[in-house]
Amino acid sequence: MGQAYHADSTDLTDKEILTWDTFGQSARDLAQIIADSDYDPEIVIAIARGGLLPAGALAYALGLKLSDAINVEFYTDVEETLPDPILLAPMLDIDAIKGKKLLVVDDVADSGRTLALVLELLKKNGAEAQSAVIYAKSASIVDPDFVWKRTDQWIVFPWSAEPPVEPSK
Repeated sequence: MGQAYHADSTDLTDKEILTWDTFGQSARDLAQIIADSDYDPEIVIAIARGGLLPAGALAYALGLKLSDAINVEFYTDVEETLPDPILLAPMLDIDAIKGKKLLVVDDVADSGRTLALVLELLKKNGAEAQSAVIYAKSASIVDPDFVWKRTDQWIVFPWSAEPPVEPSK
């Protein structure tokens, strides 16, 4: 099994820590912001991997059954990235999203480059797309449509706070 690198932020003192309980509340709060807006998405698109859990939580909170994911790799370690975000297989079914209203979800808009890549791809292929993130940073080149909280700290998410499990010996 090919494992992704675990970003260990133990030594960072200036960081935002999102707990599982706070994640649940952030998802409900963010869903309410979206529900109160004029945007009525038909499909939730997660940016994997960080956006998978937020997208699922938002889909449930908004009562949306249709969801999909697009795989993008960018971060390689704490505050370290590849030169550019890259799309990974399997790819999203682009034909299925033409003419649809999409809600693109990620955990954070840090540089915003991943979100920009995905939004451009979806819009170029005929979808209407707006974005939702739990956190947005001031350096992001994209100002997401829906944001739960703004911070410039490194963020520790509950799903990536611990290293991957290893097989029991």
